[in-house]
Amino acid sequence: MSRRPSHPVRLLASALAAGALLTTAACSDGGGSENASDTAAEQAGVARPDAAKQTPTGSPSAPAALTEAGAKAALLTEADLEGGWNQVQDADKWRDRLLVGKVDVAAFLTAKSSATDCQALLDALYDDGLLGDPSGPSALTGFEQGDSRLLEQVAGYDRAGLDARLKWLRTLPDTCDEFTATGSGGAERTVQVTEASVPDVGDARAGLRVSVQGDADGGPATLTLDIAVVRVDTSAVTVMGGGLDGGQTDSVEQAVRQGTERLKTVLDGGTPSPQPTTMD
Repeated sequence: MSRRPSHPVRLLASALAAGALLTTAACSDGGGSENASDTAAEQAGVARPDAAKQTPTGSPSAPAALTEAGAKAALLTEADLEGGWNQVQDADKWRDRLLVGKVDVAAFLTAKSSATDCQALLDALYDDGLLGDPSGPSALTGFEQGDSRLLEQVAGYDRAGLDARLKWLRTLPDTCDEFTATGSGGAERTVQVTEASVPDVGDARAGLRVSVQGDADGGPATLTLDIAVVRVDTSAVTVMGGGLDGGQTDSVEQAVRQGTERLKTVLDGGTPSPQPTTMD
């Protein structure tokens, strides 16, 4: 994947935090204290009328809101990845010119809306807006392995918008199965979009593989990207990996497992371990 400094990336971008941490508390008609008649009834083995209404101690609470510090803490580290991935400092400047192109609307014949969706996909991959603009905190990190790259974003989103975006991503293998895009210099590129599996983690998920056949550095080239998105409450982990050497399916799956686990730990009020968690 070629690199070129540009305006900051909001890649794969990322998940809006919802609500404050909800705590559970037992409630009673007597303001939390027992009177003599209550005690006598319990000793006689008779349940108080309000006993069934009380919230059991230790019942699950809603995840905490994602913070800026939490988003950064949830990001992957080199220890979370296998295969010699090295963390870089300029991931927010990554761009690839092969993703720039105008979709050939005429080629879609009757389904003109499909062309719009495919153009939106290319634009989102280039502009780092795969899930739209985060409405909450957002953090980004990237890794290199030879000529391949892996990018992760953790961010907070509006829940309705996030669900709608995930639903849209799942339709793209059908609406954008294969299409042609024309670059600024007039060169045509063939783009293929297929569904990709995502580990069964988080609350909802979507996966894509996108390949772009074109020219780079004066010769034919194919850019392949494996993409995985996982929602956890109103936050999301987005991972994209690949390059001109091919996709990075195994690394993306590992990254999304570890990234989701780290995000859940943060939302539960904990601190992710510096060492990766063993996951089946």
